[in-house]
Amino acid sequence: MKFKTVLVWCILFLSACDCRRRRPEDKKQCPKVKPIRNFDLSQLLGKWYVIQYYASSEEALPYRCMRAEFTMSPVLIDVTMNFTYSFTDDPINEQLFGNITWTIPDRNIPSHWTHSENIYEGVYNTFVLDSDYNSWALLLHCAEKSKSPRYLSSFIMSREAILGKNVISYLRDKLPRYDIDLSYMFDMTQNECDVPQSGINIPPSVMVNRMPPYLRRHPLKSHHE
Repeated sequence: MKFKTVLVWCILFLSACDCRRRRPEDKKQCPKVKPIRNFDLSQLLGKWYVIQYYASSEEALPYRCMRAEFTMSPVLIDVTMNFTYSFTDDPINEQLFGNITWTIPDRNIPSHWTHSENIYEGVYNTFVLDSDYNSWALLLHCAEKSKSPRYLSSFIMSREAILGKNVISYLRDKLPRYDIDLSYMFDMTQNECDVPQSGINIPPSVMVNRMPPYLRRHPLKSHHE
């Protein structure tokens, strides 16, 4: 009798507690971000490796070898990021290129940038959440789209191809307050990124099933143009 009672209680508990991993609730507005004090944008410029990556639309990591380089216009109004990446399932490891340019809407807040072209799905905000400039940086991207949920993504970046676990943990701890589910914050592979593609023998059947990059989502837009 006691066994049946315990079994009934266990069933009721499991029914009430849905332990399956879920995405955060869809929202339309970007999270509020407190600007960094005394932020020096010029020190953020240059080359970075993306060490960990999150996107609200991705259930698994589709990219590898993502790297970025930031430049700034002479008049300190625009910030441009040129980036490279490959798809994890691409048999020829083709290196793809992209770029995005933001405007600094308030010069007193140089850690917040906006991009408003339609190809970036509405008003596209980028926030520098934290950085020591010399080793690591944490970025949050958020696109607000009319009549649809926002699009969130985040980069943990490093000046080197690897970053210490304690630093990664420190930066990850900052993200849940911005509705980022750390279960979907994935490690970005930075190995064998510069392997020559020429001379690789790929079976024709594999090449036939290879999806062209322009049909696939890339890290900062909904689709390639």
